[in-house]
Amino acid sequence: MIESYEVDTLKKNDKYNLVKKYGLTQFDSGAYTIPRQKIIIGDKTFFTDSLKVEVNNIVVDTTKQGLYGIKPIIEVKKPSSNWWKYVLLTLLIIGIIAFLLFWFIWRKKPLTEEEEIALLPPYDRAKLALKKLDESHYLEHSEIKEYYSELTGIIRKYLDEKVYDHSLESTTDELVSRLRLLKEGNQIDLSPETIKNIESILKRADLVKFAKSAPDVALAELDRNTIDSEIDHVKEVLPEPTEEEKLLDEKYREELERKKTRKKIILTIAISLFLLIATIVGFSIKYGFNYVKDTIIGHDSIELLEGDWVSSEYGFPPITISTPKVLKRMDAGMPEELAQQVDMTMFGYGSLIDKFNIVVATSRYKNLGENKIDIKQSIEGNFKTLEAAGAKNIVTKNEEFVTPNGAQGLKVHGTLDMPVANSEKFEKGKYVILAFTSENVVQQVLLFWKESDIYADQIVERILNSVELKKAEE
Repeated sequence: MIESYEVDTLKKNDKYNLVKKYGLTQFDSGAYTIPRQKIIIGDKTFFTDSLKVEVNNIVVDTTKQGLYGIKPIIEVKKPSSNWWKYVLLTLLIIGIIAFLLFWFIWRKKPLTEEEEIALLPPYDRAKLALKKLDESHYLEHSEIKEYYSELTGIIRKYLDEKVYDHSLESTTDELVSRLRLLKEGNQIDLSPETIKNIESILKRADLVKFAKSAPDVALAELDRNTIDSEIDHVKEVLPEPTEEEKLLDEKYREELERKKTRKKIILTIAISLFLLIATIVGFSIKYGFNYVKDTIIGHDSIELLEGDWVSSEYGFPPITISTPKVLKRMDAGMPEELAQQVDMTMFGYGSLIDKFNIVVATSRYKNLGENKIDIKQSIEGNFKTLEAAGAKNIVTKNEEFVTPNGAQGLKVHGTLDMPVANSEKFEKGKYVILAFTSENVVQQVLLFWKESDIYADQIVERILNSVELKKAEE
């Protein structure tokens, strides 16, 4: 049946003729019987006669009737998606993070004054330190102790880098003894006067720092000029660096550069990991850890839930339903004896051993006569099929179910043990069966899923809320 027309009322000789028309279609030739139609007038029931209809083949003369090619496949437009917005947002966030990492870590920043001074040779660094000491206000404020601390620090640092590498932590006597020892060993040709001047200034500085001696400003300035001269004398007697020393310096600079690069890499990785963990924690607080984990790693059910759903009609009379995937026609697999009594069409996705299984079935019974369909018995047939497929321990609960457009039916739901693929084990599962009847037709929606699937309940709820049937009067 393709259409049911409204009842047409005709009055003739004080009588009313009520005419009900149906539009039928059949593409296979053969003899068919239209069953008796039930008519209720008041509280009385009447039945029409059954009708026999023969569908004949049409003889086509191909010499006169032209043949036409198969029409091309029409592409179905996919529903619009905002995925590109999420891609752009993700790229924007990555770009901002990359820019910040480059700007604050990888960018070659201008050297600070301290860094520029650190890159100078020891001699130039010592001369610059003396110049800065001249620009200080220690002597103007009679801060002699601070002045001598800076002054002796300059000569000690220079000697530490170029002459004796323990000059900074050595006492005055230890440092002077080492300088004399180096001179006697012909390792550095320091004049006795240079060593004596250095010793004199260092001892005077010790008196200022520890004995609270207070030489006048003129003597302090003289000591500053003496240190300046002795730094020049030390530079003059230092031997030229050998090729090996130059190579060691070059290797040292390369090692410093490698350390800097390694530090930048570690810092970049640490910041990236922190941002990643912070993002995951933030989304986990808002959406739940399992949802975030399954979104990142992937989960079959979450892909079904968040994919593009399909709304379609299946069977006749049609069942309108929204599903994560298009349901494909299935072979009912009925015995020949039963097939003569029932016409069944089935559409489905997945199977009992899959993570999620959907079946929509329409059964049309032949030659029922005045007998009525037992909907519970029809559902029992599903349980026998489930047991044949390996399911066991089936627990059932019954309740009424009403579709959004007002069609009433029966909802059977509960738990069962589902077989695991390629194994003798079982796992807990859930199921829902919806059944509707009208005249000689039974329409069913069957859903099966794993109990451990945390997203399946949302999928099932969405599917059940989408089920619609045509009302009886349509």
